Amino acid sequence: MGKYGKTAELAVEVLSKSESMAPRAAWNIAVARVFPDSQSCQIKGCPRDSFLGLCAMGVVEGVPPGNYTRSVKNKGYVSRALAALRSNSALSENEDRLWNIATNGAKTVPNHQIEVLIALWRQGRIRNGL
Repeated sequence: MGKYGKTAELAVEVLSKSESMAPRAAWNIAVARVFPDSQSCQIKGCPRDSFLGLCAMGVVEGVPPGNYTRSVKNKGYVSRALAALRSNSALSENEDRLWNIATNGAKTVPNHQIEVLIALWRQGRIRNGL
């Protein structure tokens, strides 16, 4: 797993310890811990907005649905990828295939969006049936 997957896991852990914390604040804490010496990695939008998109959908354990991101694309990517994972959990072993599904086959370069989803999926932090 990559560092943005670890960031997502840590953000959920931070959220689990504070009911009043917003998902974006938890992400900011987590990304600063995982990338303490890289401002550019800390502000990278695609993995952050993928995490916030999952939170917004209400599928992240312990996080109520809400309006946490304005990103339509990244939320759409993880939404389609999550639907595919729920239909075929073996896709968690094929990030490239899952990305192809998420983008509807478009030649779009991934930017850690699926890494975030797969990390939370493997850790059991994605609620079933939502």
